[in-house]
Amino acid sequence: MPRKPHPTKDLFKQLKRVKDRELDSLFHEAHEEVFAVTDCLECANCCKTTSPIFRDRDIDRLAKRLRVRPSQFIDQYLRMDEDNDYVLKSSPCAFLNEDNTCSVYEDRPLACREYPHTDRKKMSQILDLTYRNTMVCPAVEHIVEKIRKRLQAR
Repeated sequence: MPRKPHPTKDLFKQLKRVKDRELDSLFHEAHEEVFAVTDCLECANCCKTTSPIFRDRDIDRLAKRLRVRPSQFIDQYLRMDEDNDYVLKSSPCAFLNEDNTCSVYEDRPLACREYPHTDRKKMSQILDLTYRNTMVCPAVEHIVEKIRKRLQAR
């Protein structure tokens, strides 16, 4: 007997058929509602389990903050992944404090600043990433659940 697909996967298949402007609206509205009542410091699972992509600007900014050369920063903290992007060598993030705050918050990578990416334009382009983020970030899971309920109520 074939396994039943995960309900969230089914929802994401449905979302791929929603027009871009409507999809963005669904996500942005749910994002605002969820983050009005969400304190990321209670969780920090993204910092504990995943790595952002570090762009050259991020590396330069963080190296300057830490008073090291960019090459030293790379050697100490980063590795190249299978997509040839710089990511953290290990998790949790080396800059995550015990209280879930970030020791380099003001200079954190752009990917960290934008996480979980649920308020971006053209959400249709990152639906696969958003699906994966439902397994990392409880807020994304809540956002997706709000969208599910809105679509069911139609």
